[in-house]
Amino acid sequence: MAFDLIIIGGGKMGGALAQGLLEAQWCTPSQLAIVEQSVEQRALLSNQFPGVSVLAQVELDQVGPATGAVLAVKPDHAEVAARQIAATGVTRLLSVVAGLATARLEAVFPQPAAVVRSMPNTPVLVGQGVTAIAGGAHVTKADLDWAEGIMGAVGLVVRVTERNLDAVTGLSGSMPAYLFLVVESLIEAGVHQGLSRDIASELVIGTFAGSAALLEKTGVSPEVARHQVTSPGGTTAAGIRMLEGRAVRAAFLEAVAAAAERSRQLGR
Repeated sequence: MAFDLIIIGGGKMGGALAQGLLEAQWCTPSQLAIVEQSVEQRALLSNQFPGVSVLAQVELDQVGPATGAVLAVKPDHAEVAARQIAATGVTRLLSVVAGLATARLEAVFPQPAAVVRSMPNTPVLVGQGVTAIAGGAHVTKADLDWAEGIMGAVGLVVRVTERNLDAVTGLSGSMPAYLFLVVESLIEAGVHQGLSRDIASELVIGTFAGSAALLEKTGVSPEVARHQVTSPGGTTAAGIRMLEGRAVRAAFLEAVAAAAERSRQLGR
């Protein structure tokens, strides 16, 4: 029997995609396969996803004309894994491997293949990720729709050109780490002001989540929302003045630029 989708790599990303796709009813368990080399991880995945085929490798009779694959392995294993799945006859591939250009993946296929490259971020693990996708040389709108349907099961999807994926990597791909650093710092600031760490954590994380929800649900721009909170001469104004004086805004601009440049280096 041919599968509809084969996820190559059963780590955190592969598992999150399988979970999201099944919950969204994108496919049934019997239509999905996960390829994983670790015996221990295969056992865990089999328990987590009853009815899903968890395999060490894919056989030729398990691939049909409509079978697609998701490449979700470490970058140093990606081209080998792509070559193995290409040898089975798969001609549509979605890569979630950071820094690996579509041209390098297309080169391992014996015939023209639709390769879509994506840059997700870690909130896909809880179904609230943001992913950018870009198509390779042989990709059609239908291929992009297919890829968006997969990544849309674990969050928001935007379409960009491949040359913009390094900027996406430096911004949304790395952004959870930037925000975690901000949250960590604010919790520490609360502790310095005499709050317990537990109370400071509740205040910061709750405010962080609520502020994001406010922007999303009201559609108010961040600039307008900030002005609404900042009364002239008030407490928030004093804090903002200190942050601007320490060039926090410039630091974020430089952080995104540095991460984007590192992504370009890794892709060469």
